[in-house]
Amino acid sequence: MPGSEMRGARTRVKTTALVALMVVSLLLIFLCALLIRTYTFSPGVAGDQRWASDHPPAHAGNFSPREKQQMLAAFKAALRIRTVSSGKPQHNNTALEEFGLHLSKAFPAVFSSSVVQHETIANYSHLFTVRGSNSSLQPYLLTAHLDVVPAVAGEWEVPPFSAEEHHGFIYGRGTLDDKLSVMGILQSLELLLNRGYTPQRSFYIGLGHDEEVGGNSGAKNIASVLLSRGVKIAFLLDEGSAILEGVIPGLEKQVAVIATSEKSSATIGLTVTTGSGHSSMPPKETSIGILAAAVSKLERNPMPRMFGQGPERGLFEHLTPQLSFPLNMVMANLWLFGPLISRMLEKKPSTNSLVRTTTAVTEFHAGIKANVIASSARATVNFRLHPAHRLEELLQQVQHIISDQRVKIEVLQSDPPIPMSSYADDAFGYQLIKGTIGNIFPEAVITPGLCTASTDTKHYRNITTELYRFTPMILGEEDISRVHGANERLSVRGYEDVVQFYFRFIQNSDS
Repeated sequence: MPGSEMRGARTRVKTTALVALMVVSLLLIFLCALLIRTYTFSPGVAGDQRWASDHPPAHAGNFSPREKQQMLAAFKAALRIRTVSSGKPQHNNTALEEFGLHLSKAFPAVFSSSVVQHETIANYSHLFTVRGSNSSLQPYLLTAHLDVVPAVAGEWEVPPFSAEEHHGFIYGRGTLDDKLSVMGILQSLELLLNRGYTPQRSFYIGLGHDEEVGGNSGAKNIASVLLSRGVKIAFLLDEGSAILEGVIPGLEKQVAVIATSEKSSATIGLTVTTGSGHSSMPPKETSIGILAAAVSKLERNPMPRMFGQGPERGLFEHLTPQLSFPLNMVMANLWLFGPLISRMLEKKPSTNSLVRTTTAVTEFHAGIKANVIASSARATVNFRLHPAHRLEELLQQVQHIISDQRVKIEVLQSDPPIPMSSYADDAFGYQLIKGTIGNIFPEAVITPGLCTASTDTKHYRNITTELYRFTPMILGEEDISRVHGANERLSVRGYEDVVQFYFRFIQNSDS
């Protein structure tokens, strides 16, 4: 080999080695940067403890056996009342009236106290004004709803409105959504008043009667009454999140999620109209077939991933210190590993809802007789929009996915986007909720997050910007399917914890 060729080969080898060394060095630097961020990453989990002291409250939650028996009996009686909301504006008005009477009988101290004013709103909802002794403290609002979704008795192990107790669990529609909050809030106030408690900070309790069908009569009118009186509250606490156990991949600890925002809802109607006729001479495509194909396309083509563009990012970042390597590195660097996390989360319905706007075909109507070609078919599709997703964008995507001009697309209902509330160290409401969770559930990791359902909080946006969603109950993976599903249940201990939480929360708010 001539000398010049040998020198050229050596040069190429040196260049290749140099490039390889530079690549390895860059990879090592990159890896070091990831590790440094992982072990120095701080999502601000310490919080401000000014509003939730570790010192014992004036009234300890040491409930007597008699009190526990009474609170359990009142809760079971509430579950037996069939306050079912099945469709707009269908309510069981007789049951709603019965429920109002039950509240007055179950909580005599609340209804007779000089510091509590009770009002019936829109015939069946309830507004309680609890007057505090210090008018300089801004009030807050606790909300819940007394209506429930229908229950198919044949799918249950016990009658859904029997409130039967088995192996330490109370079964019944409303045990998780949301009679536990209704009864737990009023029960805690009843117990405090019986102990001579007088609040320093005023607060309101709003109990809607139609949340399951939008809250446009109950919560909306409660909010209107408060707004007409010039009421501005520091924050609101509603249902909508819980303490999760075994739900977050890679984390064995309980995770208490305080939802700082929620998905908005949009319902879209799909309609196909064709000619009718005898089934013995069918056309190539029928209205039912065309619509079924459109619906199938929507189910087979989920909306794009939007993980990390909303409050769900705060949830996973706050969990980083609780995870071991390599999961902690992944969570601390969502800017890089976000797509990977998205793919992991979308495998389960319970976590897929954090990743994207979800698509649910909820109704399909067509046909009048077995031997008649249906002249029209219609379907209803409910979308729960990710906070970063806008309705206009959704409609364009639906139209693109279906790609069939024969399918008429119509917006039947939509809610405006829900803003995200603060979880900073100086956010009074968030830190008060967080501190009280720490008092009652000391083992739980506490984090902000996203409510994937729709709640009544949307109706209160004009009286506060700080809207939080948290129910003090522990939900495992199998419990999540019981919400709106069969065999909804809550443990006896779980209900006692609900009462303990609000009992402590009301006192903590005076700080």
